[in-house]
Amino acid sequence: MTEAYKITLKPVYSQTVPTPDGVKLPKDWSLSWHQAATLEALRDPNIDVVFNTAMTGDGKSLAAYLEVLQGEFSAIGLYPTNELARDQETQIRGYVDKFQPENQPRVVRLSGADLEIYAENEGLKKGAAIATLTNQREALLTNPDIFHYLHRGAYIIHGDSPDKLWGRIDKDFDLFIFDEFHVFAAPQIASVINTMLLIRCTNRRKKFLFLSATPDTNLIGRLEKAGFSCKEIDPLKQNKYQFTDTQEQGQQLQTQGWRQVARIITLNFIPLKPSFKASETWLKENSDLILAQFQQYPGSKGAIILNSIAAVKRLTQFFREILQPYGLKVGENTGLSGKGEKERSLAADLVIGTSTIDVGVDFKINFLIFESSDAGNFIQRLGRLGRHDEYEKDGQIVKFDNFTAFSLVPNFLVERLFKGDTLPLAVNSICDRPFFHNTITENYRQINDFRGYYRRWGAVQSFWLFYQLSDRTIKQQYAQSRDKFQEACEQVFETSLKSAAGRVSGWAKDWQALSGKSGNPIAEDAASFRGSSPLQCGLYDLTEENEADRFKTYDLPGILGNLEIEMWTEAAFIRTLKETAERTGQPIAKGRFAHCLAFMKLRSYREERLNWKFTYSGNLQPIADAWKVQVLTGVEIWQADNPLPGLREISKHLKKKGLVCYVIRRPVAEVRMRLRLPMNFQIYGISDQYSFHDATAPYAIAFGHSALLLDTLAYTFKSKGDEIWIA
Repeated sequence: MTEAYKITLKPVYSQTVPTPDGVKLPKDWSLSWHQAATLEALRDPNIDVVFNTAMTGDGKSLAAYLEVLQGEFSAIGLYPTNELARDQETQIRGYVDKFQPENQPRVVRLSGADLEIYAENEGLKKGAAIATLTNQREALLTNPDIFHYLHRGAYIIHGDSPDKLWGRIDKDFDLFIFDEFHVFAAPQIASVINTMLLIRCTNRRKKFLFLSATPDTNLIGRLEKAGFSCKEIDPLKQNKYQFTDTQEQGQQLQTQGWRQVARIITLNFIPLKPSFKASETWLKENSDLILAQFQQYPGSKGAIILNSIAAVKRLTQFFREILQPYGLKVGENTGLSGKGEKERSLAADLVIGTSTIDVGVDFKINFLIFESSDAGNFIQRLGRLGRHDEYEKDGQIVKFDNFTAFSLVPNFLVERLFKGDTLPLAVNSICDRPFFHNTITENYRQINDFRGYYRRWGAVQSFWLFYQLSDRTIKQQYAQSRDKFQEACEQVFETSLKSAAGRVSGWAKDWQALSGKSGNPIAEDAASFRGSSPLQCGLYDLTEENEADRFKTYDLPGILGNLEIEMWTEAAFIRTLKETAERTGQPIAKGRFAHCLAFMKLRSYREERLNWKFTYSGNLQPIADAWKVQVLTGVEIWQADNPLPGLREISKHLKKKGLVCYVIRRPVAEVRMRLRLPMNFQIYGISDQYSFHDATAPYAIAFGHSALLLDTLAYTFKSKGDEIWIA
């Protein structure tokens, strides 16, 4: 085994407080300081926005729904992943059972697929389905995407008033909860700010609650600029956490009303050379370590969190073969896992997954192996461990003996942490979480926060909302609201809506000239929540056992590099989908396949990544010299060795597509490194007619939201004489 650098993280205790007047709790329950403080802030008429930054595992969910559990109060919870929304629904229903509130709050969870299937089954338009599902509910759990599009008029039909849906929903709900908010980038934060401004300018005062162990200072500052009164609930700053050195100290704290929220963790750093399969290779070579954990500590439950879906798929099969003879179940949880597989995976002895399981899901595990791409990602994933002392299996309570983590990190991080002059960490040292989190933040890769995005692109969303408030059906009703909204947006985004309108109009003219069509791809991307994905393909996954879960979407770059596929037609794909739904009696949402670039069958996952690249038949120099987001046609794909069957067909289709993009005359690796781009940033190498045979593509191309984000940073590559400099 590679040499491990071991440290111990102290346990965390959170202070509890006497139950506030008028609050009903289940027998023998008490509130943490932050839970009571959050309730007090939400009840304070002078506070609009509350930020709860309590540590992972300290009961932020209860803080959010406590008022709903007390009686006449309703909340919308917005969760970045469907996994997290499902996890939270289980938690909230559990709270309702324990609290037994008189009004029995009604809880409903709504995803895009649920909405589509419900609307189809009931013979309703989506808008009517939303109105029905949200009516008379005290807790609505959905995703911020639906919330965004609801306020942009996506679910209404031509001729309806723009406020037909949001007008009622915003009135019906008292509190809007944004959970795990730190996972969002600038475009999503801008969207939330715009929606909050719309709600505030068109409604009586509502409450907004952000739950995140790592708050976004950009957001707080901008909301205060817009006149929101904000309150931060930070137990760490208020000394409401204690980190004990001994078991006796912990027991003493518990007698004084402190509750343990995180257990003592042994953390091993495993330095690896940065390479495509480094983590996967290490896991295969050290499989005996995982087996030993289960044998040495019977009743253990573990998780492995990796960055690559293909690696997870290969390792799931590998570990099933190793652990099955010992009666141990291995589950898989990725963006390409079927719904049933995802749900079952959390009950397995070992779950192997990607970021679908690291965002907020409440794991009961005592053993964790993870890789990470940056400081925030590292802290997020480590936070899955040490949250529970026990779990239930077959009606029996199983207690955990110890909590162990292995972090698979680039060797440069280990050198920074454990070697050299400063030595922020010593091998076998013991430290508390705040010190450790700060050390990781200072020494590991930090990704760009794209703060320039708000000024450059945030007001494009504002302009669309302002334009809707000018609709003839509501113009008079919202005359004052519209003026207030314009003023607030211009303050927050430091630009005028008039200039945003001018840019939107210019893009529409450019697109008309390029394509001969009406529309506005750049403005549509800027006004969207997560951006469009012009490279998304429909997949029929033959490796999936459950037939109804075989219909998936995945981005073309991931397919080209990692999957063995067979081309298929859209007609055959949709026909098979309908036949499967009828035969199995399981409805399958098909809306997500409407704009797919191509359709194919997924046969297996490649052991080695295939090389491929984007190409452009003309000269990219003038396009890069424009230094702006533009719509480009003529992009193709090329694969040297064993090109995929049907690749030419996909390439032909892609060539005709107008792609919102940003082209920069630097190799992609350099752009990624210098601009500190996040792992899932949509940027790729591209060659033109003059560089087709170059070993490394001299240009980088970013698509969709990634193009808009790159636009806010690209100036750092530009100077007089076009020399390269970095700010």
